[in-house]
Amino acid sequence: MLRFAPSPNGLLHLGHALSAIANERMAEAVGRPLTLRIEDIDQTRARPHFEAAIIADLAWLGVDWTPPMRRQSEHFAAYRDALERLKARGLVYPTFASRREFAEVARMTGLARDPDGAPLFPGDAAILGAREAARRLAEAEPAAWRLDMTRALADLPPLTWTETDAAGGAARTIGSEPAAWGDVILARKDVPTSYHLSVVVDDAVQGISHVVRGMDLYPSTSVHRVLQTLLGLPAPLYYHHPLILGEDGRKLSKSNGAESLAALREAGATRAAVRARVAARLAEPS
Repeated sequence: MLRFAPSPNGLLHLGHALSAIANERMAEAVGRPLTLRIEDIDQTRARPHFEAAIIADLAWLGVDWTPPMRRQSEHFAAYRDALERLKARGLVYPTFASRREFAEVARMTGLARDPDGAPLFPGDAAILGAREAARRLAEAEPAAWRLDMTRALADLPPLTWTETDAAGGAARTIGSEPAAWGDVILARKDVPTSYHLSVVVDDAVQGISHVVRGMDLYPSTSVHRVLQTLLGLPAPLYYHHPLILGEDGRKLSKSNGAESLAALREAGATRAAVRARVAARLAEPS
């Protein structure tokens, strides 16, 4: 089983089209079904009309997927269970510092950065001061939960994953480097999960055998291998496809105003033209 897993917080663009078609091609090559998973754990941004637009865009692209469609918001209980299992082993800890407080300390101190360029979490005491951190803990204020990466890795062997080519062949063993991520968020104060936790739980529950996603998520696979191992979940095969970049050299994204597939259709673009552009990019090296 493979999955195309967009978030319903905006319209799909060419980058999404590339990922959907890369998943379609892999599914055909390995003889497995492709399903649609709506990644809507952020309920404050998810919108039904964007979900409907995703379905319409896939139909226009000619990408077939096998029902039923799954939504991450239906799986919060499974995420809580996974988090509780990690709590019971002392592998996660609560953190009370807000994003604003963390960002301010990061701005002033020049913290080391993770592979995505975000500052590594230095601990509540470094952000709030030891006394304030202890007070928030004692008063059980709302907390996020972070993986204690050092403790998690202490009893684990070196981890790897299997990276294939676009057709599921030419497998290579890739060494994981999870320590570079520091203590990643596994559950937020307002959402009982995070991308890292939900994606590994969902892939296991859905029996995902091949994960096809962009090269921007290649480093995250190190974190996912840690969580899969700690939770006793199977490891799928991975293929990280090349990205379509904008004129500024950055990957296309909703946040930087990438032109939507709907807008391209309205401007006269055809399915054949979009698929040809995607095929040309997939034929290039990452």
